[in-house]
Amino acid sequence: MNWSLSFDPLLSWPLLAAVVVPLALLALVGLWLRQRGALFRTAALVALAAALLNPVLLDEEREPLQSVVAVVVDRSQSQDIGERSQQTDAALAGIKERLARFKQFDVRVVETGNAGAAGDRTETRLFSALESTVRDVPPSRIAGAVMITDGQVHDAPGAAPEFHAPLHALITGDENEKDRRIRFEKAPRFGIVGKPLDLTYRVITTDRQSGPVDVRVSVNGEQVSVERAFVGQEMPLQVTIPNAGRNIVELAIPKEEGELTETNNRAIALVDGIRENLRVLLVSGEPHAGERTWRNLLKSDASVDLVHFTILRPPEKQDGTPINELSLIAFPTRELFVEKISEFDLIIFDRYQHRDVLPILYYDYIAEYVENGGALLIAAGPEYAGESTIANTPLMAALPAMPTGQVIDKAFYPRLTELGQRHPVTRGLDGSGSEPPHWGRWFRTIGIENTEGEVVMKGADDQPLLLLDRKGEGRVGMLLSDQGWLWARGYEGGGPHVQLYRRMAHWLMKEPELEKERLTADGRGMVLEIRRQTMSDDPGATQIITPSGKTLTVKLEKSEPGVFLGSVEVKEIGLYQVGNGNLSALAHVGPVNAPEFADVVSTPDKLRPPAEAVGGSVRRLAGASLTGGITLPSLVPVRSGGEAAGSDWIGFRTTDDSVLKAVSQVPLFGGFLGLGLLLLALGSMWYREGR
Repeated sequence: MNWSLSFDPLLSWPLLAAVVVPLALLALVGLWLRQRGALFRTAALVALAAALLNPVLLDEEREPLQSVVAVVVDRSQSQDIGERSQQTDAALAGIKERLARFKQFDVRVVETGNAGAAGDRTETRLFSALESTVRDVPPSRIAGAVMITDGQVHDAPGAAPEFHAPLHALITGDENEKDRRIRFEKAPRFGIVGKPLDLTYRVITTDRQSGPVDVRVSVNGEQVSVERAFVGQEMPLQVTIPNAGRNIVELAIPKEEGELTETNNRAIALVDGIRENLRVLLVSGEPHAGERTWRNLLKSDASVDLVHFTILRPPEKQDGTPINELSLIAFPTRELFVEKISEFDLIIFDRYQHRDVLPILYYDYIAEYVENGGALLIAAGPEYAGESTIANTPLMAALPAMPTGQVIDKAFYPRLTELGQRHPVTRGLDGSGSEPPHWGRWFRTIGIENTEGEVVMKGADDQPLLLLDRKGEGRVGMLLSDQGWLWARGYEGGGPHVQLYRRMAHWLMKEPELEKERLTADGRGMVLEIRRQTMSDDPGATQIITPSGKTLTVKLEKSEPGVFLGSVEVKEIGLYQVGNGNLSALAHVGPVNAPEFADVVSTPDKLRPPAEAVGGSVRRLAGASLTGGITLPSLVPVRSGGEAAGSDWIGFRTTDDSVLKAVSQVPLFGGFLGLGLLLLALGSMWYREGR
């Protein structure tokens, strides 16, 4: 029972004061002058005031409130090392069981670090989770908190936290753990393809080892070198960026005997490869309507250095014009096709025919250039079917088809073949989805035979229009019409000439995105996305190896002709190996070199300052107890301001807060009792005054 006194006046306070104050002054004056009957008058005044004030005795029924105990459980990826996960589960079960014995505690358990978002996996943020758990609780009702973690907490304050209750930390892992890791110190985000890139790295260990360590260097999954590094020293590294776009530079050191984990024995740097300007040689056999289409397209690309020559005057044409008036620049055939031919990324023959401008031996050099990895594009016109065709030169070894001598002058819609609908060069060309295609017609096709390579577009009478072929290490393309300029001029609505020509040129120059058989993977948050380009109808399932060595299988679904997609939500941050058939790819999920793996050795040092600042404690769980191989401290309720930790116990503060359930009122000057007292006081005063 909780008794208290309250007043419920019959008059308002101003009116009550107007009545009682003058009477009280008269009574006080009487007492001061020692008049007869002053005590009776005072008693009567007190009785009257008490009646007007109406005192009430209150009996409150209250229910005590529980104190809130927050249990924050670290489920980050570093907690999966060794027996930490088992220790965490055992400690959580023991804490919940012991707290359940105390009815005055409201236990709130929050697990953090196991969510799907990458931001929840890259760092261990226990204090943020604690703040969210007790945000709706008044400070007087917070009993304290206990954290079950390996001690690698990335949001731990250096001094007293904004948590004013006992904070206890139970550390998983063993005291004598050792680990070795590697990290990049300087890793540029961009590099020039084919050029060396300078990086630096450091090998760090928890013991005093200072000898050399072998470091395996891989680029896009292929080992390029083995370096010797000294522990603790910043070491230089130079790698060559092989491809445009995303490149993965990986450093790996062998696992040391007794080492805690090899998860952080690898370091990743993502480098975007940037191509230097591509060098393209465009040789036009004669001026024609489509010549400027090629030139304008190549000149509009800032990444292309174009060298363009047009044969305006064949050698057999003699009209007496002085040599110094024939052209501004002589055609440097030897310099281009002998001395510097290997410097070009692509050679285009646009309606070119053999007129003895090039010595016959030079065609052999061009064929050898293609065989050794060069790129050649033949934009053919009627001259390819004539007597002076370049197919009758040593260049024929590099050509994907021979002319029949037939020129088909017939209107047609360029169409994609079944193969072309899946090939990256022609797949999804704007307007190709309808029949007839939503673009203008062409009017000429060059007949060919002995076709090699892949026909991805067809022309009049279903004759090949665009061929793509590989010769040795190089590539050859052949466009069997000179009518592409009609699309550029907008004839009958035009067509995707820029899209088509650019894709052709980039495929010939081995742009990775245009490979017909290609496997790529990328991390989006904590989702691993897989893309497979293929000419087959079913590439099969994809196998994935996680950073911890586990194996997953992901089924690929057809997205469009020649493209299959798959995705899987993962929990581990790190490098994933993806394989499909004889293709493989690497993908990094989550932030590169996340803080979660910067240091995985369990430690009480990070949590000791904030815990001790609020009267808490930090201790290790590892011990000889039969409860999961851990030693749990005893749990004790303590009063506010008392000690909250001992050698083998931890305390949680109890609260005095309560909630009001009901109130009983007992008037002290009401009813017949009050009336009788009032009459008695007034009667005594009247009796005394009458004498």
